[in-house]
Amino acid sequence: MSTSFLTNATIAVATGFVVVASQAFAPSTTAWIAFGIAIGILAVSSLAQADASRGLVQRALDGVIAVVSAWTIVASVVFHGATVKWLSTGEALALVALALAGLTYNELREQRAVRTAGASMGESLRAAA
Repeated sequence: MSTSFLTNATIAVATGFVVVASQAFAPSTTAWIAFGIAIGILAVSSLAQADASRGLVQRALDGVIAVVSAWTIVASVVFHGATVKWLSTGEALALVALALAGLTYNELREQRAVRTAGASMGESLRAAA
């Protein structure tokens, strides 16, 4: 299992929880939940930049995720009431979309590698026959 899959799946689940929490809890509770999860996501996406095997596209997505999570940290501290509720919802939905884009990219990259390996294996078998 690749680190891209693990980080993107974790981000998607965590921010999905923020979306639900933003609609279920009081704005002050939502702000603290968004704040805590955004700190975790910022740490994960920043550490993921050190993994060169993630590829340029995934690292760019990680960078955008880091920027959105940094903004979420600021917004959850600065804004209050309904504003923080709706900002948290929007930011979490953006992070879910970015994580799903990363998961899709990871799947496409893995499928391309499998097809390439299968094609070269088929050529090897034909050459041997």
